[in-house]
Amino acid sequence: MKISRVKSEGGMNIIIVGCGKIGQNLAEQLNEQGNNITVVDISPEKVQEVSTRLDVMGVVGNGATHAIQQDAGIEQADLLIAVTGSDELNLLCCIVAKKSSDCHVIARVKQPEYSTESAYLQQELGLAMAINPQYAAAEEIARVLRFPSAMKIDTFADGRVELVKFRLPENSPLVGMSVRDVVSRLHCDVLICTVEREDEALIAKGDLTFKGKDVISLVASPKNAAHFFSKIGYRTHSVKDVIIAGGGKTAHYLCEMLLRDGIAVKIIEKETKVCEDLCAQFPSATIIHGNAGDQEILAEEGLADAGAFVALTNMDEENILLSLYAKRVFHGKLVTKINRFDFSDVVTHLDLDSIIYPKNIASDVIVRYVRAMKNTIGSNVETLYNIIKGKVEASEFIVKEGSAITGKPLMELAFKENVLIASILRGKKVLIPRGHDTIEPGDHVVIVSALTGLHDITDVLK
Repeated sequence: MKISRVKSEGGMNIIIVGCGKIGQNLAEQLNEQGNNITVVDISPEKVQEVSTRLDVMGVVGNGATHAIQQDAGIEQADLLIAVTGSDELNLLCCIVAKKSSDCHVIARVKQPEYSTESAYLQQELGLAMAINPQYAAAEEIARVLRFPSAMKIDTFADGRVELVKFRLPENSPLVGMSVRDVVSRLHCDVLICTVEREDEALIAKGDLTFKGKDVISLVASPKNAAHFFSKIGYRTHSVKDVIIAGGGKTAHYLCEMLLRDGIAVKIIEKETKVCEDLCAQFPSATIIHGNAGDQEILAEEGLADAGAFVALTNMDEENILLSLYAKRVFHGKLVTKINRFDFSDVVTHLDLDSIIYPKNIASDVIVRYVRAMKNTIGSNVETLYNIIKGKVEASEFIVKEGSAITGKPLMELAFKENVLIASILRGKKVLIPRGHDTIEPGDHVVIVSALTGLHDITDVLK
């Protein structure tokens, strides 16, 4: 049966090929944002489950064939996203889609040999994006290893503005201080955005008082963020050495990034062939053939004195247990990779420092691109991050001439509840805005809001 769809106002027609974790997460997020979604998979059970649960269209079959793409409505599609488990199948899906329509195409490409050619593939195959979840995860891990006090770091405006998430120790000088006190007492130009406290997600208002174990998100320039963390006694220098458990694709990418930064890397991997490949590719790294789950091996390899431990095995349960053990025996930076995000609420309560979800990162990057595509409809979303999944977002907008938000002091604008203007980038200058500041055309503005799915900066006004 061929699907023919009429575009809803502001929404796009999107075909998602592959109903794995990334495909399901994308279908859910993009459907919530008012797009028309059609999912395609060779498994009737998966298509039935996703289409019923999310109330989206479903087609059973091989998404790389022209016939199945026609059934899915490729002629009316604005975007096809291929996220099956096979790189080659994803690329073929995109080639077929480009031949049969004018839609944008995105392919998930995870093999290292393809990732080095992503620019060539994008140009020659006409891909809007080639997304590599493992590479994106390695980038995120590398960022927090360079700044170990952070649980997570996201960047806006080409890295000139940072969104830093960190956990407050019980003995922190911030405990008992209010949000308003941070500027007046510490004289730091940062903006506290959100506080996660147990199961609560709070937009940080001036009278909110910090408690031990709060997870805090702040926005600042990299320089001002470093100044703030040094003021409250946090580590601001990159780790010197890292032990990685597991030698898979994420470890491969991470090792390359860390060695480039002059950080010593030790990888513990139980597969002989993988160890041999890693030794050949990274002669300056230390590759240990052994089981990272063996406490004796971890002790012998110096876990107690390591600057960081990163659990990157293929099993979530093993990564969690390794991280809980490492937390007991060393005081360095701890990073845990989790593939499944359906238990994220449980994992959050384990207090594991930085938790990385490669599949979540991949779907967030694609959702960000989709929101940016809507710029042609008059929106100006440039970058987008989930600060607290499904509850609080940070969006970067480029403000256009004639916008209703320009020219007036912020204190005179009527904002909706739970909206923060977190930063304004004007030229090369980063402003942490106060009430008398104005927004001007051409500014890059970061907004933190409990209003998810903003499409235009004026959506924050009453």
